[in-house]
Amino acid sequence: MMLTNIQIIIAIILIVLILLQERGSGLSGVFGGQGSEFYQARRGLERFIFILTIILVAVFIVLSILNVAIKA
Repeated sequence: MMLTNIQIIIAIILIVLILLQERGSGLSGVFGGQGSEFYQARRGLERFIFILTIILVAVFIVLSILNVAIKA
């Protein structure tokens, strides 16, 4: 039960972090839109949010596997 609650909290934090990240120009870059660069260097708070998102995704995956292993 505790793992499930932690997983829900991490999922909510992940949703917020993903929504905070810069969207860029959307799908126009994929289809050859104007003024779109493929790579952009992240700095400061943007980099922190990006790294925190990756770490929380890894923690979420580990918790998911543990949750399935415990219930099996």
